[in-house]
Amino acid sequence: MSPSKKQITFLLSVDTEEEWDWEGPFPESNFSVENLCMLAPFQDFCEENALRPCYFVDYPAAVGMKAQPSFLAQVSNGKCELGAHLHPWANPPYFGKPTEANSHVVNLPLEQVEAKLEALLDIFTENLHYTPTAFRTGRWGISEEIMNVLYLRGFDIDSSVYPFYRNEYFDCYGSPLAPYWPATDNVLKSGRQRNILEVPVTVGFNRTPFTTAAKIHDASESSLLKNVKSTAILWHSKLLRKLYFSPEVTCIKDLITLADSAIENGQQCLHMFFHSSNLI
Repeated sequence: MSPSKKQITFLLSVDTEEEWDWEGPFPESNFSVENLCMLAPFQDFCEENALRPCYFVDYPAAVGMKAQPSFLAQVSNGKCELGAHLHPWANPPYFGKPTEANSHVVNLPLEQVEAKLEALLDIFTENLHYTPTAFRTGRWGISEEIMNVLYLRGFDIDSSVYPFYRNEYFDCYGSPLAPYWPATDNVLKSGRQRNILEVPVTVGFNRTPFTTAAKIHDASESSLLKNVKSTAILWHSKLLRKLYFSPEVTCIKDLITLADSAIENGQQCLHMFFHSSNLI
């Protein structure tokens, strides 16, 4: 490797879950997990390309994975990792009808998170004979309280932070972009604890530095400028694009642009993500 070349770590994680219409209502029963039959051939592809992915497995997928012995044999060879993924609407025990608000783990009462996580870990033990040490919340977002629950349950990796993203239910703005040790009083800041490492997915812009790009992008989304569709103008003109390191929502050209701009922005870790349902 040339001395001028930076060594980059490439991470790949897959939210391994039921397939459903993301624009429709949350499924509450009869979860379809047909996509799990594609995990073994996808894992073959990963091994051929020297990739060791992490599959974040939710409750219906953990139930259905018992019928995928080929993939479970691949897991046992150590060429991939299983993490835990919590979809509140699909993970017992249930506490009423799912809504947009309570579909985000970060919005649940802590006692519900603890009960659902316990059930999820039980099905990992029963069906997969596996103890996960990595975790991702359903629909992103994490709190200090949930992070502490993860630590008490033996997790040492979390990947629930979605940089440069906010909605009315959670906010990840201001988080570090590289893996970091979250502070116990603010999970979006680096701290002194060394129990759980946060590994955010890669989100950024086609311009650097990202801090400046984020300010401009935020301003374009303000109520004052939304009326003139400034964000759309910036996107279509390619003056400024917010890009997600996921082949589900980003074309190959923009994926390469994001990788280049993230490296230029000083990042040495690129974390790609997608959902297993898209394998079909």
